[in-house]
Amino acid sequence: MVGNDRARGTLRAWATAWRDAGRTPPGRRAAVLEGPPGVGKTTAALALASEFGWTVVELNASDARNQRAIESVAGRASLTHTLTAAPAPAGGSRTLILLDEADCLTGRSTDEGARPRPTATLRDFLRTRYGPVEELNQAWGLIATGRHPPFAGWDEVPVSPGRFGWARLPGAQRDIGDWREGERPHDTSDRGGLAAIARLVRETLQPLVLTVNDPSVLTRYSAVFRTGVIRVPFDRVPPTVVRTLLRRIAVDEGYTIPSLILDRILDRSGGDLRAALNDLEAIAPLGSASAMDSLLGGRDHDAEVAEVIEGILRRPRFVRSSEISNQLDVTPDDLFPWFEEAVARARVGPATRVDAWAELEVADRFLNWARRWRVWSLWSYASEIQSGGVSVALDGGDAPVGAFPSFLGAMGRTRQRRAIRMSLLTKTGHAWHLSRRKGVESVLPWLEALAGSAPGRGGPSLDEVLGPIVRGLDLTPEELGYLLRIEPDDPRVHRLLVPVEPAPEPKPEPWPEPPAAEPAPGRGKGRGQRKLGEY
Repeated sequence: MVGNDRARGTLRAWATAWRDAGRTPPGRRAAVLEGPPGVGKTTAALALASEFGWTVVELNASDARNQRAIESVAGRASLTHTLTAAPAPAGGSRTLILLDEADCLTGRSTDEGARPRPTATLRDFLRTRYGPVEELNQAWGLIATGRHPPFAGWDEVPVSPGRFGWARLPGAQRDIGDWREGERPHDTSDRGGLAAIARLVRETLQPLVLTVNDPSVLTRYSAVFRTGVIRVPFDRVPPTVVRTLLRRIAVDEGYTIPSLILDRILDRSGGDLRAALNDLEAIAPLGSASAMDSLLGGRDHDAEVAEVIEGILRRPRFVRSSEISNQLDVTPDDLFPWFEEAVARARVGPATRVDAWAELEVADRFLNWARRWRVWSLWSYASEIQSGGVSVALDGGDAPVGAFPSFLGAMGRTRQRRAIRMSLLTKTGHAWHLSRRKGVESVLPWLEALAGSAPGRGGPSLDEVLGPIVRGLDLTPEELGYLLRIEPDDPRVHRLLVPVEPAPEPKPEPWPEPPAAEPAPGRGKGRGQRKLGEY
C-alpha cells in the first residue's frame, strides 16, 4: 500500500494488541476506518488480515446487512474461533470481521425490514392478472345465485384476503398463493444494522473493522462509536505518491505514459487513488498521446448541468448512463429535478407533456426503489429513462433549455426563514415539552395568529400578552420578526424583547396628624372623671 502511513501504523498497533491479547479481548475491540472513497480503507483491512494470517468475513454494501443478517453472519464469526477448517496460523488465529460502508446502514432495530412484504396489494395483483372484473368473477366461479355474489367493480375487491368466504374458493386460493409468492424472498435492506453493529462492538471476541466515508452517521447513533472504538482517519493520497505509483505500474506493465497525461490523471483523481488507477487502466492500451488526451477529456467535473441537459433533450435518443456520468459527476437523484424542470418549461402540447411526465414517473419509481432497498444498480435504469425517455417523448421539437430547478432556487431563497422556523420549534418544544410535530400543528400557528391579532377592547394590550411569552422563550429579534412579519430592527420588536420600565407613580401625601387636645384648665392628673361639658 501507499500513502496514509500514520493510519496504517495505528491499524497495525491495534491488530498487534488483538494478537497478543490471548483469550481476553483488548479494551477497544473495533476499529473505524474513516475517510473519502478510493484512499485504501478496505484494502488496508484486507492487507492487515493477510499480514497477520487472519481469515476474513466481509459484508459489503451489496449484501443484506439488516439486524438478522449481521447477527447470523458477523455475530457468529465474532463468537467463534475461526470459520474455516484450516489449521491455525502461527501467532494466533483470528477472524477479521469487515463491514464495508457502515455509514450507509439504518439504525431501526426492529424486524420490520426482515419481514417479507408483498410487492402490491391483492386488488392490484388481481387487476393486473385479469383486467376486467368480470374475468375475475368467471375464474373464481362467482355467480349471482351462488353463495358468494360476484364483484360489481374493482372497488369491491379487498386489498388483502382477510377472512372472507370467497378466499376459500379453489380459484381464489390459487391466486392468493401466487400473490404471496411474489413477496420479496429475502431482505436486502439495512434496518436494524446499526443496532446489531453496536452490540458487536461491545461483545465481539474477534477483531471488527468498519469502513465509513462519513463517521458522523455512526457517532450520532450511539456513544459506543465515539469512545468504544479506535478511530483511524485516512486522508487523500498526495499527488507525488500517486504519480510515483502510476509510473511504476506503467513501467511494470510495459506502457509509456507521457508526463502531460499523468498530470491530467492527477487533476481528475483529486487524491482518489482508485480513480487514478481506473483512468490509467483505461488509457494505457490506446498508445498515442492524442487518444489518451481525448479519452481523459470526456469527463468534465466543472461542466454545466444545464448545458448537458439541453444537449440531451435536443436529440430524441436514449442516452446511456455512462455517457452522462462521463460528463457530470452527479447522481441520477440530483439530475431528476433538472429534467422535471425541463418538462415543466417545455413549449409542447398537452399530450406530449403527459408522455414526458409518464417517463419521469417511471424514472422516479426506480429512484425510490434504489433508495428503499439500497440496490444502486437501479440508478442506471433511472438515468436512461429520465434522459432518453424524456427526450424521445419531447421529440426534440421545442425542447426547453436546461434551467435551474425552481424549487431548489426557492429553497435557497427561503433557507434563512426555514432555519428561523426550525429554531422556533426547538425553543417551544423545550419550553412546553412538545414534539416538533405538535409544534408544527398547533403551537407555531397559535403564536403566528396571536402575533397578528388586533388588541381587544377593555382587556390587556397585545404587548402585555405576547411580551412575557417572547421573553420566556428567549426569542431573538429575527425569530420575533418572523412571527410579527416585520423586520428584526423594528421598534416593536425591541419593545417586546426589552420592555420599557414604567415611570414610578408619585407617592400620595400622608394625611396630616390631628392636633393634640389641650387639657382643660384646672384639670389635674389626679382627677379621674370628667363632665360631658368639658368635651
